[in-house]
Amino acid sequence: MKQFSQDCLKRISRRDFISLSSCGITFAISGYTESSRDNIIQANHNNMNQMNGDIPAPGKSRVLHLHPKDNVAVALEDLSAGTAVQINNASLVLKGAVAAKHKFTLSRIAAGETIFMYGVKVGKAVKPIERGTAITTDNIVNAVSEVNKNTPRNFKWTTPAFKPYKNMSFMGYHRPDGKVGTANYWLVIPMVFCENRNVEVIKEAILAELGYEPVSPYRGFVRDLITAYKNEVSSTEYSKSEQAKTQENSTRTKLFSNVSGIQFLVHSGGCGETRQDSRELCGLLAGYIAHPNVAGATVLSLGCQNAQLSMLQEEIKKRDPDFSKPLFEFEQQQIGTEDEMIRQAIGSVFKGLSEANKTERKPAPLSKLCIGVECGGSDGFSGISANPAVGHVADLIIALGGSVILSEFPELCGVEQDLYDRCINQADGDKFLDLMQNYNNRAKFVGSGFDMNPSPGNIKDGLITDAMKSAGASKKGGTSAVNSVLDYTEIAGGSGLHLLCSPGNDVESVTAEAASGANLILFTTGLGTPTGNPIVPVIKISTNTTLFEKMPDIIDIDTGTIIEGTENIEQAAERILKFVIEAASGTTVPASVKNRQSDFIPWRRGVSL
Repeated sequence: MKQFSQDCLKRISRRDFISLSSCGITFAISGYTESSRDNIIQANHNNMNQMNGDIPAPGKSRVLHLHPKDNVAVALEDLSAGTAVQINNASLVLKGAVAAKHKFTLSRIAAGETIFMYGVKVGKAVKPIERGTAITTDNIVNAVSEVNKNTPRNFKWTTPAFKPYKNMSFMGYHRPDGKVGTANYWLVIPMVFCENRNVEVIKEAILAELGYEPVSPYRGFVRDLITAYKNEVSSTEYSKSEQAKTQENSTRTKLFSNVSGIQFLVHSGGCGETRQDSRELCGLLAGYIAHPNVAGATVLSLGCQNAQLSMLQEEIKKRDPDFSKPLFEFEQQQIGTEDEMIRQAIGSVFKGLSEANKTERKPAPLSKLCIGVECGGSDGFSGISANPAVGHVADLIIALGGSVILSEFPELCGVEQDLYDRCINQADGDKFLDLMQNYNNRAKFVGSGFDMNPSPGNIKDGLITDAMKSAGASKKGGTSAVNSVLDYTEIAGGSGLHLLCSPGNDVESVTAEAASGANLILFTTGLGTPTGNPIVPVIKISTNTTLFEKMPDIIDIDTGTIIEGTENIEQAAERILKFVIEAASGTTVPASVKNRQSDFIPWRRGVSL
């Protein structure tokens, strides 16, 4: 990690100083003074220059201590047993090897003692842990602090320097309700899984003909394999040859140039489930139909299912009382034959596209952006690089009058106190805690719990407990006050930060954020995941440069630069915001959109972490 120059450190503002905590610059929010900033910055500058043990490259730091309260530090690279490091003017020799992204103890920790990271409780030792030892699932377990509901509601937010962006705009699709879309899609939606096949028939019939289905780069490859098979050439040998490389990547010309595409929201719900599940499915689908990125929809219903068309209409009215988009509904049990219904439905799609094509992009202020923030395939660098950078973008958007949605409630476990204290009103604070508790209780009822959220990949790459994962994940939401708390499928109304109850499951959560109004989603990942959405551009941001270079086909932006020290959080955030404006305007296409990654999974209230 390259060092910040002494001049650069001296120029750090109070806000810069706080944000740098996620880069490993030790800080203290309580009792902050300008002199304490200078002292701490000087101490950390010295620490970076005084690494012992194997001499790293000039200017490169190998460990980070995130907060004065922390009794662990983070390895920025693989460290072998016996490596000596110096943190806060104290020398330490590692007892064993510590892999990059993992944490090691700064003092001897007794059994039952609390593990602190980011200044919050993230675990508890189950056995004595010697100083300089890596923490693992063998020596610590998940642990969180109890929430104090008696804290005064007097949160004050220091807004970022947003004036340079005040007069910026993006080119979006303006809707009658005043919202602005970053895309212009037509939807084909089944009310129940019984209609999925009919939806697929419509999809097969119209996508290619209307220019919305690119030529598959693999069809030519398959034809070549067939030829090789007929000529008795091993497919394994053939796949290694130059001929096996995919060449076809041409796209067809779209008939309707102002329409982003046609999306088909097939799902497994609508009947044979609880009435609550059907109601929430209708709420979710209504959120997509009323969404500013959607021009209108064609809906197929069987007729006898739980999720009735009347229920969908009720949910649409909740979200947009003056709903006026084209909406075509077809009920198979009333129409009769599948052929007749499919022909009518295809005709409605063509009619809807003709109308949607009349809408063109026009300038809109950044206050019309509603950004969903998400993480998936997280690693031990997520809370240090990508998440706080996205959090700074969130703060900028909110300061400009826009809105941000932070979801994944299982990954907010352990940071409830901070979010509770930031809620503008008591009712939202109580609602947040109730949703968290009820969700966790449902998980425990079936033998699980929020503590079981981290995946094997998370753990392998340094996220040992759910509280540790949550402490880093919550940084995506920035530092502003919480404007509202939303249950699943509720709409984010007004500017500010909104907390949305959803699973930690990437696709279920992204699906929910879109339904609640996000017109663009920032998705951080340390391990790599292709997740996208049918109607909302999903921008993928890597926590480390290795991933960015390894998976360039699915990653849009690299924030490994923060780990390497070539950028600070605000500089990375500026790059992200520039990409956001371009993606919202349609001038830059995120990888998930290029790849036609249209993941859609409604959440049933059963346990999903």
